[in-house]
Amino acid sequence: MTSLVQSIYQDSRPGTLVDLDPSGTSLENPYVYDSAARELKSMADRGLVKIVREQVRGDARPPLIDRIAFTRLR
Repeated sequence: MTSLVQSIYQDSRPGTLVDLDPSGTSLENPYVYDSAARELKSMADRGLVKIVREQVRGDARPPLIDRIAFTRLR
């Protein structure tokens, strides 16, 4: 089964900036968004994407990623 992040990755073009937009998806839940952002960071560790921007909510414990943007490398 393909995750939402994997689908977004597959639909993106290499070199194009993609902002992981939570509007109208399950990503509206801050915990789901954080999980998806961490999946993207794992993909960055494997050399699939480059994280361009990341914003963390400081008021949450543990801190949650609430905005992230990436470019697909391959």
